[in-house]
Amino acid sequence: MKYTNSIEITLPRERVAQLLADPAHLPKWLRGLVLHEPLSGIHGQLGTKSRVVMQSGQRKIECTETITRREPADLHGIPTGIVVHFDREIAGAGMWSAVRERLTEANPETTLWESESEYRFSGLLMRLVGLLMPSAFHKQSQQHMQDFKAFAEQGKDVREGKN
Repeated sequence: MKYTNSIEITLPRERVAQLLADPAHLPKWLRGLVLHEPLSGIHGQLGTKSRVVMQSGQRKIECTETITRREPADLHGIPTGIVVHFDREIAGAGMWSAVRERLTEANPETTLWESESEYRFSGLLMRLVGLLMPSAFHKQSQQHMQDFKAFAEQGKDVREGKN
């Protein structure tokens, strides 16, 4: 299963990239995040493997995230016209996914965030989930992007509705 989401954020691309890359901000906008800890490497850097635990209703989902691309490596002073890339692979019980994030300048004060997601499932139950509920994955990805936009632009925190 593959799909693409996009959203415009009214902040300069460099600021959006810095906010997305900062692990301290993840709980403020990544709904359901319980834990995100590096197992090897430095958070957000190329090759880093992290343990990720998400809560979805009464169910906890644990997986391993690997950063497969981060360009440019330095998020300060990004030249105009450069597209920022954050790619990662996520593997868990019965599921593998690849997410490719691109940040481009719509104009000097607005960033277009595009996210391509690909999922593969193994095991009967997970294959059924993938076949019967593909829109749930797409909607959840869009919700994460909307939550990030609200956090970045207005300081809203999904955990407590903080402003």
